Amino acid sequence: MTIDRRKVLGGMGALGIWSGGWVGDAAMAQAANDFPTRTVKLVLPFTPGNPADLLLRLLATRLTEVWKQPVIVENKPGAGANIGIEYVAKSPADGYTVLCTNSNFVANPSVYPNVRFDPLKDFAPVTGLIKTPAVLLVAADSPIQSVQDLIARAKAEPGKLSYASGGVGTLANFSGELFKSAANIEALHVPYKGIPEILTSLLGKVTDFAFPVVASTLSHVRSGKFRALAVTSAQRMKQLPDVPTMHEAMPGSGFDVGSENGLAVPAGTPPAVIQMLHAEITKIMRDPTVADPLIDLGYQIIASTPAEFGATLVQDVKKFDTIAKKVNLKVE
Repeated sequence: MTIDRRKVLGGMGALGIWSGGWVGDAAMAQAANDFPTRTVKLVLPFTPGNPADLLLRLLATRLTEVWKQPVIVENKPGAGANIGIEYVAKSPADGYTVLCTNSNFVANPSVYPNVRFDPLKDFAPVTGLIKTPAVLLVAADSPIQSVQDLIARAKAEPGKLSYASGGVGTLANFSGELFKSAANIEALHVPYKGIPEILTSLLGKVTDFAFPVVASTLSHVRSGKFRALAVTSAQRMKQLPDVPTMHEAMPGSGFDVGSENGLAVPAGTPPAVIQMLHAEITKIMRDPTVADPLIDLGYQIIASTPAEFGATLVQDVKKFDTIAKKVNLKVE
């Protein structure tokens, strides 16, 4: 069942969203009422095949069925996600080009020089989708049994250990540098293209540890290929109840980081269009046939309002900027 657009628009009018000329004239209201009349693009600033990509493709299929208009996923990877993010920032503010955000969206302005977008000024939030923490991971046959074992080895062999990540500015990189700072250890950062390469490097003893997101590695932990030492969330995960948090393993370390995927559109997109997107997408996200498999993978379903997601973005921009400054994380 589709959302009744007249009720949505009527409700927004009752809230005064259309009054006072805030949005504009009747033509803009009619455009929102008709949305969508052509192809909608969901832009992911990464390569295909990751969990966010699979989720977007599921959303695209469901939205196409509801709207009777094509909804497609467009992958625009490169430059630590900056290419795809900047592409959406410069797109028309009409709701037809939607960005899938993640930690790079809020972290990159603090890491990359001359970033040509502002996550808070150039975009309007639609909804948070899913969230997952990172997990401190080693190979199952590694002699390292705990976070304290890892710290002790790093201090016994200064500069000998290395950690893998998906590149500068990723959640894995932030987590690795925050860990080094909190533990007062040295470890070489080895960037890779993505999760498969990170896991291969751990299995091949090329690197010693990594902080991939839980959702990309939970099945490998359950199969016994890797050992989870700690998660970066504030509380333990029900999917990994025996794995401590970094807070527990390192009291006072300040660890509470995760990757939240959400949706945002160019600033200036009519609020009624944003509400249409939000209403349909959150309905899909709350469908148990969509939510339950994601939860089993290690995700938390967010499905937040635009205002709630906007508040999260403000908090995350501040959080990642604080970490970047603390560990001096910059792309030269």
